[in-house]
Amino acid sequence: MTGGDPSGLAARQAQLVAALVAGGPLPPGFDPAPVEAARRALLRKRAGDVARHWPLLAAGLGAGWPGRFAEWAAGRPTNGSLRDGWDLARELRAAGTLPPLGAEELAGREAGARYDGRRAPRPRRLPAVAQAGGAVAVQVAGRVRLLRPARH
Repeated sequence: MTGGDPSGLAARQAQLVAALVAGGPLPPGFDPAPVEAARRALLRKRAGDVARHWPLLAAGLGAGWPGRFAEWAAGRPTNGSLRDGWDLARELRAAGTLPPLGAEELAGREAGARYDGRRAPRPRRLPAVAQAGGAVAVQVAGRVRLLRPARH
């Protein structure tokens, strides 16, 4: 790099990344249309990654999955596909809009692992029971079983 201020470039790059993935403001000097197109493409890619970790949640939301996920994720930086799906499923449960397939998947995940919303999920060692949207799952000896499916 010749001339220029490397720290200024790094700051502009950080602002651009924040605009693309975390809902930050667009830095000066960038054309909004291509940046918005890139932001939407990244949200679609992220929705696909989350759907691979949470296939029942995505299936339960059907054709509305990409839009619902993008709406939820638009102002949030990713915490990884597994955690993003977990956080979205919990938010949908709290709002009473978690679909039955998503409830079954969430109950199974919560029976099998501890996740506090801040740190990566950790496998449970002791038996556990979890409920979501009418679904009940139990974990014993590392195996998770769905005892009662969600009301469809």
